[in-house]
Formats: sequence, C-alpha cells, structure tokens
Amino acid sequence: MSKRIGSIFPMIFCLLIGAVFVLILCIPQTRSVFKEVTAIHPFLMGFVKFSLLATVGELFAARLEKKCWQFPRGVVAKFVVWGFFGIVIALMFKVYSGGVAFIIQSGIIDGKVGGIWSAFLTSLIMNATFGMALMISHKVTDTMINLKCEKRQISVENVISSIDFKTLMGFTIMKTIPLFWIPVHTICFMLPGEYQIMFAAFLSIVLGVILSLKKGY
Repeated sequence: MSKRIGSIFPMIFCLLIGAVFVLILCIPQTRSVFKEVTAIHPFLMGFVKFSLLATVGELFAARLEKKCWQFPRGVVAKFVVWGFFGIVIALMFKVYSGGVAFIIQSGIIDGKVGGIWSAFLTSLIMNATFGMALMISHKVTDTMINLKCEKRQISVENVISSIDFKTLMGFTIMKTIPLFWIPVHTICFMLPGEYQIMFAAFLSIVLGVILSLKKGY
C-alpha cells in the first residue's frame, strides 16, 4: 500500500507541472505575463522551465525503466543541476542565434534572418559544438549525483569508470544530435524568443523517454 501511495506523488507532480504550463500558454492573461517575465528575467525563467520540465522528463524515464512511478535517486540535486543547465541554455540560445544573425547580415552566408535557413544554421552550429558539451556535462553531473547517492567516492576515476562512453558517444551524441536535436531545434529557433526555452525544456521530456529506451546512457 505504501509503495502504491509513494508512486502517486511522482505522477501527480508530472500532471501538475504539465497542466500549469499548458494553462499558462492557453490563457491570454497568463500568457502575456509569462512573455513579460521571460523578457525581463530570461535566465531566471530558464532555470524555472528546465528544472521543472526536465525533472518531469526524468520521472517519465524512470517510469519506463522501472515500470512504476518513482522519484529517481538524487532528484533534488538533479532538479538544481537542470536549473543551472537551463540558465546556460538560455544564454547559449542568445549567443548562437545572435551569431548566426550577424554572419547573415554581414553577407558571410546568404540567407534571411528569422527564416528556416537561419534557424537550421543556428541549430546545426549550436548542436555540433555546445550540444555535445552539454550532453557530456549532463552525464558527468548525473553520474556524480548517483555516486553520492550510492555513498561512493566522487573521483575522476569513479566517474569515468561509471560512464558507458560507447553508448554516450555512439547513441546520445552521434544519433540523437543529428536525428533529433538538430531538426527540433530548427523548429525551436523559428519560434518567438520568449517561447524558445519553453519549447526546448518540453523537448527534454521527449529526450528523457528516448534515453530511457537506450539502457546504459
């Protein structure tokens, strides 16, 4: 009975967070406030969006792997780490979109700022550089949190030996980046700026499901 009750809370968390974000976007008044707050505090909102939605992705991944709802080990620490990743991602979105806009406006590359070509270039360049670094950083921090939960020493040797680099490189980086992240981020960069980080955070839920199906990540 206690196990069944314990499994309810992760499910309620996912449903509640999903419902809140959907309502914010569907109701004109809350959507207006959301856009204003995002414009004023982009990095704070990046933290909030990713910490909440990426945690939902973690819970979905755990549900698929364990066949029941449960909070993964170190969920609070992972929540905070995802939030800081959200800040960095919000910054990098501005850096890469601004950089691609500059090279197009300078005539270095033909195209139109805001079109599908500039969105694709932004996604391609960002994922081929920052995307790989983010994937590796996430795996390292995730492994460190798991080692802490297992009461094992957090050392370079233990972190490296605990990571399946064959899966990390062969699947997560070499397959999800070209087949998933570059296409969906192309769509993302065609959206208004205030919705880009929200869209990217929702994508973390999808990625959590994909990665849960590939044991060893």
